[in-house]
Amino acid sequence: MPYDPKKNTRSSYRNRNDRTESRKPGTSGNRRNSPVRFSDTEEKDRYRRYEYKPAEAVFRPEKTEEANEYILTGRNPIREALRNGHDLEKMLVQKGELSGSAREIVQKAKEQKVQIQVVEKSRLDAIAPNHQGLIAFASAYQYSTVEDILRTAEEKGEKPFLIVLDGITDPHNLGAIIRTAECAGVHGIIIPQHRSVGLSPAAVKSSAGAVEYVKVARVNNLSRTIEQLQKEGVWFYAVTMNGTDYRKVAFDGGVALVIGAEEDGISRLVLEKCDQAVSLPMTGKIESLNASVAAGIMMYRVFDSRR
Repeated sequence: MPYDPKKNTRSSYRNRNDRTESRKPGTSGNRRNSPVRFSDTEEKDRYRRYEYKPAEAVFRPEKTEEANEYILTGRNPIREALRNGHDLEKMLVQKGELSGSAREIVQKAKEQKVQIQVVEKSRLDAIAPNHQGLIAFASAYQYSTVEDILRTAEEKGEKPFLIVLDGITDPHNLGAIIRTAECAGVHGIIIPQHRSVGLSPAAVKSSAGAVEYVKVARVNNLSRTIEQLQKEGVWFYAVTMNGTDYRKVAFDGGVALVIGAEEDGISRLVLEKCDQAVSLPMTGKIESLNASVAAGIMMYRVFDSRR
C-alpha cells in the first residue's frame, strides 16, 4: 500500500518485522531497514568516527614492514647513531619547545647536515608510540664521498664516469639506476642532500645488490660539486628535452650524466652549470621517458663511446 503523507504515519507500510525478515542475511540497506538499532548517543558516536578531515591533515606513513630496523626512536639511539657517524636520511622532530637533550641532538644532526622536519606529535605517534619527540630514519647503506669515487676511477686507470641525479624522489628509480650503473661501468653516483631520495631500504632492495659495487655520494650543494669536478676535467651533460641528439655527441674524457626528476627536470641552477645539453629523440605522444630508463640508455651510449 503506498505511503499517504496526510496520515503522517508508518502504519501504511508493511509490517517492520516483515521488511526485516524479507531481507537476505548479509545484504546492505539503509539504516531504516536495518535490524540493528542505535540510541541517539550511539548514533552520534558511530558517525563521529567519519568526520571530514582535510587530506593534508591526515598522515599516512609509508609501509615500513621491511624497514623497521632502519627507524631509530628515542633520544639515546639517535644520539649514538650521530656519535658513530651513521648516515641518517632525515629526522622528524616534534613541534614545540625542545628540552635540553633533544635540543642537543637536533643541533648535532644539523651539524652533520641531516635533514630536519618539524612535525605534529600525531605524525610521530603514527610511526612509533615511544618516540620521545624524535624519530630518525637511518640509511640502509653507508654513503661514500666524491673523492672516493674519483679514486675508484683512478685505480682502474679510467677517466671518471659519473651519474648526477637532481631531484629523483622515487626509491625504485634510484635502485634501478644504481643497478644499470654497475653494469655500464659507472664509477659512482652523486645525489643531493635535500629534496631527493637516498639509500632507503626500498632503493637498496631495488638495486638488486648493485649498491655493493657502485659508490653513492651525497652532497649538500650540487652546483658547487659540479664546479669542483669540472676543475678535475669532468664534462657535464644535462639530459633534457631540448638538447643535441645524444647520438651526435662523442662522450670521451671524464663524463658526468645529469638526470633530473620526471616532472620538474633538472633545476635551473644545476642546468646552468652543465657544459652541454643532450636529448633522446622521441616520436611518440608521451613527452618524456621514465628517469631510470633515460639514464640507462644514456649510460650505454657513454659505455659504447668510451670503448
